[in-house]
This record gives sequence, structure tokens and C-alpha cells, in this order.
Amino acid sequence: MAIATAPGRTFDEREAVEVRRGRALWTVIKRKPLGMASAALILLLVLTAIFADVLSPYDPLAAQPEIRLAAPSWAHPFGTDDIGRDVFSRVIHGSRISLWVGLLAVGIGTLAGTIIGLVSGYWEGRLDMILQRVMDALMTLPGLILALAIVSVLKPSTTNAMLAIAVVIIPGNSRIVRGAVLSAKQNRFVEAAQAIGCRDLRIIGTHILPNVTAPILIIASIWLGNAILIEASLSYLGVGTQPPTPSWGLMLSSTGRAFMEQAPWLAIFPGLAISLAVFGFNLFGDTLRDAWDPKLRNRA
Repeated sequence: MAIATAPGRTFDEREAVEVRRGRALWTVIKRKPLGMASAALILLLVLTAIFADVLSPYDPLAAQPEIRLAAPSWAHPFGTDDIGRDVFSRVIHGSRISLWVGLLAVGIGTLAGTIIGLVSGYWEGRLDMILQRVMDALMTLPGLILALAIVSVLKPSTTNAMLAIAVVIIPGNSRIVRGAVLSAKQNRFVEAAQAIGCRDLRIIGTHILPNVTAPILIIASIWLGNAILIEASLSYLGVGTQPPTPSWGLMLSSTGRAFMEQAPWLAIFPGLAISLAVFGFNLFGDTLRDAWDPKLRNRA
């Protein structure tokens, strides 16, 4: 089916659906102030991470013992820590770790979960049973416990924390993709493609995957916030990002916990950064769901 848009130019039905989805997303964001706020928070986080070197007034690793534990002031808006490092600069640079780990972990976990879900949902049978039992086994453990166990077996580092978070993401993503694939397989165009002898990979890439893209993007956006929270938790427990690298969770664990009563700003500002980042991504995921779910779109 073709939809005419201008002389000599047409969009096929799939492209028209993507256009409608994009318009629906923009409509929901405009109608929901919180959706616009979440988009602004995410944009602010991304820009902060990209331009951290420009925005930071001080070197985040430079110690000035003579001004240790200085309260927030014009010179140091978030105060200084126990060895005189500027907390504002460290919070800004900590956004790089959180965003980098979150994006890579979610990217790896989403890709692996999508592949497993596609394979499991399309071919079903014994392969489906084996893959889903493995996913069930991983899902029996709380996400943080599973990530903590993986990093403990490997070695405490930012890279291993990222891989551990990716493993945590895979089971849930695969189950969601599998369900969407099972539903998409019931469409007539899939049955028609199978009837005329199209190869399985062609059917998956051409007919199945485009119809499960929306739930994949929604769950990925929500997991970004959770990934940032898990990374901060692992760093807080001492098995994630290692000192002296600026990390929100590490700042809470070391100076934030040790000087909670004497210098509360050491815990307040990293904690506030974590809360805003998680809030922004989770809220944006809800906005995507409202935009692309027809049942919820009418209520937007």
C-alpha cells in the first residue's frame, strides 16, 4: 500500500507508521509537562557529560588541603571534600561515568535481549524452552545482587560493572521482545511471507523486527535510569568505578558517608544528581509508552 505525499514521491505503509509515531510522541510531550521536563533533564545530562571539561571550574582530581570541607560558596557552589577537591566539578565529571556506563550497558543488554527474544519467539519449540529457562534462572536473582555477584567474580572496575548491568538487562528485555514477536507472528503478512517461501531471517528483519521496535525503545529508555542507579549502587559498594575517578555512587560511599554530619553537602549533591537522572529517564520512558501505545495515547 502506498500513500501519496507529493507529485512523484510516495511513502510505503511502514514509513507512514513511523511518521505517525513520531508525531504522536511529539504530541504527547507537548501535552504532558512532565514529558517535556524529562526530555529537558536528559538533554541537560547529555550536554553536561559532553562539555564537562568546559563546565567544570576546577580539575576534579586537584586537591587543595587548605580548603578541605569548605561549605558551599560562590567559589565552590557545592563545597569541597575532605582533601579539598571541588564537589561541583566532580559531580559534573561524574555524569560522564553514569551516562557512559548507562548507554553502553543498555545498548549491550538490549541488543542481546532482542536477539534472544527474536530467536526464542520466532522459532519457539525446544530452543525457546531452553533459552527461556536460562532467562528465568537469571531473573530469580534481584538485579543488584546479580550485578554484584558478576563484578565480584570478575574484578571491580567500571568496565566490569557495565558488563554486569548488561547481563541484568538481558532477561527482562528478551521476555518482552519474545512476547511482541509471538504477537507479530499472528499477522497475515507474516503468514503470507512464509507461504511464498521467504527466508526466516528476511521475515524477521522485514516484518517482525519493525513491529517490535516500539517496546524495545520504551524498555531501553526506562532501563537507562535503572542502569545509572545500579552503577551508582555498585560504586557505593566499592565494586564499580574505582577512586580517584569521579563517580556519583563513589562520592556517596567515601566522603559522603564518612562526613555525613560534618559536611552534608558531600552526600546531598551526588544523591540529587542520581535522583534527577533516574527520574528523567524513567519519566521519558513513560512518555514513549504513552505515545506509542494506542490505548494510552487517547488519554494523553
